[in-house]
Amino acid sequence: MTKDEKIKHFDPSAAGLKDANVYGLPFTTEEADIVLVAAPWEVTTSYGEGTSDGPAHILEASFQVDLYHPEFPELWKKGIAMDEIDEQMLLRSADLKIQAGSLIEKIEDGVDLAKDADAQVALKTINDACESMNQEVETKVSKWLDSGKKVGLIGGDHSTPLGYFRAQSKRHSDFGILHIDAHYDLRIAYEGFTYSHASIMYNALQLPQVSKIVSVGIRDYCLQEVEVAAQSNGRVATFFNSAIQRDRFLGKTWKQQCDEIITALPQKVHISFDIDGLDPTLCPNTGTPVPGGLWFDEATYLLSQLKASGKEIIGFDLVEVAPGQDDWNGNVGARLLFHLCGVLAQ
Repeated sequence: MTKDEKIKHFDPSAAGLKDANVYGLPFTTEEADIVLVAAPWEVTTSYGEGTSDGPAHILEASFQVDLYHPEFPELWKKGIAMDEIDEQMLLRSADLKIQAGSLIEKIEDGVDLAKDADAQVALKTINDACESMNQEVETKVSKWLDSGKKVGLIGGDHSTPLGYFRAQSKRHSDFGILHIDAHYDLRIAYEGFTYSHASIMYNALQLPQVSKIVSVGIRDYCLQEVEVAAQSNGRVATFFNSAIQRDRFLGKTWKQQCDEIITALPQKVHISFDIDGLDPTLCPNTGTPVPGGLWFDEATYLLSQLKASGKEIIGFDLVEVAPGQDDWNGNVGARLLFHLCGVLAQ
């Protein structure tokens, strides 16, 4: 059956079939306009855990999402499909996370890893494995981009999109990153891990094609990160959560603030959305929740305004969704993912 035939025979109001692809849709990755690449990886996380299971839980929760969206009423016809979740990557992540956890415990005990030979061997093993993961992600994303697909990445922790950023840098000479997050993620090799989840935006800055990172909702950061931003020659623009709320209290509308955020971005934009950028009532199980943040409708409004502005959205990643003891984070993640697909597809 062709894609057109599937569209003709598919009932978007019916319950999603469990053996279908994401959102209960009948399309294969070859047929879909939007392909979702999963990166089930969380080696360097140092607080909560479970983000490597994020892609699977978003997939499961997606079957509960109704396909009619007032902004994107025919989005489903474009076709959205998730590529196969790499179980080997998931297993490697689990094994390496144990090793990384031992190193983190040593740091917390005051051990100088530079003077610990065994720790240096373990650290190199982890850094090499994380670089291999980055290369795998770049290869997978590149495959689908080269096939003419629009691509969304689903992590895993926030280290996972670096390979996607690299793929973008080989296709675009100048692009920006709209970074929605509770954390700055500008630490330099946090805890000795070159590709730490807390270092993703610092690592993105090492790509000269990334001309601007606009970070929104930031409310947990260290002095080193402030210094990195200050020394970025204007490549980092920050809309701290405290400033967003202060301006709101003084009467500035969210639309006005969104306009300022969007104006700070270049023409081509990749969206990097850490779910802990939302208020933690919406993502209590994420790895490092922080009080404050955006409400769901505020986040989706910003995304819609970005698209309406005429900027070109070249891709997105959604990371740090962790299932916990219930499906709440997966549910919120699946609905946020659908909106991200909507702004990417239009």
